[in-house]
Amino acid sequence: MRRVGPVAWFLVTEGALSALLAGTFTVVGVYYVSEVGLDPLQLVLIGTVMEVTAFVFEIPTGVVADTYSRRASLIVGWALHGATFVVIGLFPSYEAILVASALSGVAFTFESGAYEAWITDEVGAERVGPIFVRGARVSYVGALAGIGACVAIAAWLDLRTAIVVGGLFGVALAVASVFLMPETGFRRTPPEEREGWGAVLGTAASGFRLVRAQRLLLLMLAITFFAGMSTEALDRLWQAHFLRDIGLPRLGELDPIWWFAVFRVGELLLGLVGTTFLLRRIQSGRAPRLARTLLVLTVAQGVAIVVFGVAGGLLVGLLGFWLYNLTRQLTQPLFMTWLNQSITDSSVRATVISMSGQADAIGQAGGGPLIGALGNVLGIRAAMLASAAVLTPALALYARALRHHGRPPELAGLAVAPSATDR
Repeated sequence: MRRVGPVAWFLVTEGALSALLAGTFTVVGVYYVSEVGLDPLQLVLIGTVMEVTAFVFEIPTGVVADTYSRRASLIVGWALHGATFVVIGLFPSYEAILVASALSGVAFTFESGAYEAWITDEVGAERVGPIFVRGARVSYVGALAGIGACVAIAAWLDLRTAIVVGGLFGVALAVASVFLMPETGFRRTPPEEREGWGAVLGTAASGFRLVRAQRLLLLMLAITFFAGMSTEALDRLWQAHFLRDIGLPRLGELDPIWWFAVFRVGELLLGLVGTTFLLRRIQSGRAPRLARTLLVLTVAQGVAIVVFGVAGGLLVGLLGFWLYNLTRQLTQPLFMTWLNQSITDSSVRATVISMSGQADAIGQAGGGPLIGALGNVLGIRAAMLASAAVLTPALALYARALRHHGRPPELAGLAVAPSATDR
């Protein structure tokens, strides 16, 4: 069977994965509360199990992708993701959901480093920036389709069926990738060099050495850590902030969950428009321009959190919420492009990207509960303001990176003055 081109398959998987995750997570949230009957502590622990698992497995799975195959790593991750939703839908118990959450954390780690490394090696670091942005645009369309499909199945049949169907869709994507997904840019480590755990540990050590040698990569990992601290509290508390502090007006018999669905659809539509504009702005994708844009987006993200946190009415709160999510989603493809351009050794690309994912997991697992505890003492508004405050070190780190024109030190000296396309 003839394989699909790498860009085409990347866009297909972006849409399919977004449909899977957006659709099933929209339904799963209702399912946990209405059918399984989980309390708030159990809901938090589900997320904690996922983050801890991601922290433990990020580096090992990234090394596997660098040593054996990025394509194989992705197929395993997608199959595991689909299987977790099948388990959740078939076994409505807290214990089964905890196991599935741990598997989901492992699945994310198989995907996180390998996915971006795979497409970067297939098309080249100099071309990957616009492709990441195009993928983000496709992901919005996929997410809208996934939400619509899962909600329709849940309304027509039931919540459990919608979750199981979503999981089977993920498994089907993994199976299709076995036959259709290309991998021509990756060079597998020769068998004689990858026997035993010595080679695996050697790949991990090479990744650590590269990060230590390039100060810019260390700055990027630190930025990811502080971003993770900020996002975790928002992810857990934004619904409660709308319900308890801002308030949702009643519209007939409309349940609050449908308000949240409307919020999510509006967020996706804004993101689709935003990434369309962004694609036109970063066709060159030069490092200085990426670093400056990321700095501006992070400032806007902090302002959005403050607006959302202090909002006393629905309109202001919704504008702050949408602006926050828009800047957060636009940051992802830009940051990944910048990170890939800064990795000078392709053989450890997935490992270094996995380190970034691990830094994010540490920030979320370590900082999120602290901000949540502050919310218990001083209220959710105080927790929102704290989430904005922890972005301040990230702004300082972006500014420091710009001193080197957003490039690794050995390349920064080659660009004393930015070119016209960088401005």
